[in-house]
Amino acid sequence: MKAFKSILEFQKHFNTDDKCRKFLEFQRWGGTPACCFCGSVNVTRLKDGKRFQCNEKLCRKQFSATVGTVTENTKIPLTKWFLAMYILSNHSKGISSLQLASWLGITQKSAWHLNHRIREMLTVKAPELLEGIVEIDESYIGGKISNRHKSKRKTNLDNKTMVFGAVERGGKVTTKVLDDTTRETLTNAVKETVLQNSIMVSDEHQGYKRISSLYKHVKVNHSKEEYVRHLAHTNTIEGFWNLLKKQIGGIHHSVSPKHLHRYCAEASYRYNYKKVTQDIRFADALLNCEGTLKYNELITMQPQTQV
Repeated sequence: MKAFKSILEFQKHFNTDDKCRKFLEFQRWGGTPACCFCGSVNVTRLKDGKRFQCNEKLCRKQFSATVGTVTENTKIPLTKWFLAMYILSNHSKGISSLQLASWLGITQKSAWHLNHRIREMLTVKAPELLEGIVEIDESYIGGKISNRHKSKRKTNLDNKTMVFGAVERGGKVTTKVLDDTTRETLTNAVKETVLQNSIMVSDEHQGYKRISSLYKHVKVNHSKEEYVRHLAHTNTIEGFWNLLKKQIGGIHHSVSPKHLHRYCAEASYRYNYKKVTQDIRFADALLNCEGTLKYNELITMQPQTQV
């Protein structure tokens, strides 16, 4: 795929559904189409050019490149899907469903669903453990207490959702939305994210004491205004929190705790691929297009209140 210097060049290149479909086929199958139901490569392209016929006797099903992906059964043209994928994978702070709806000429409801399906694409299902020097930290994402009615105000933490984050110095970031703030939950988050015997840098949070024996644990004491001691600092992960909060606060204003992990995945994806060109970022995202997220599933996941 050619390198695009602007979003206009991208639109000119992927200006028909046929071009989009052919590129989707290549990203999924690398030039060798495989049946979406049985995995056989013994398939034939049908006359319409869009669908394939599986030739295995026990299957014989027809399918297209969109079957089994986030675009399956969509009524939105692939040209609009591709543009949305390009924007979400490259825009520094993402895009709201209202703005996306305006740009694509679709309803806000469709844009909201489309946004979440693309965020699901950007989610790394089995991230590699981080190693070397790894900064770890936790952040609380949510609205300001001052914005809530007095009858609903509790503590600062009651209004927020805890997100654990770890970043490999000079490498990738990984985030996890935690159900609670107990020491056990925090301990498991570290074990599932950081390779043992790595150099783990954190602040003075007491929740990390239990696992200090598994890592070369270095702490900086923020309560005593200590922020950097040679290579010991958490500035990198705190920089990521700043990007995430600007995305949520500046673009979306409020997000549901049940959907927060996708917004974190979106921000993590752009952070982890910040050194590659926009076309490569888009093409890599499309590699993860398999799977779907139905609208009814999203609705049932949405809680009554938002942070």
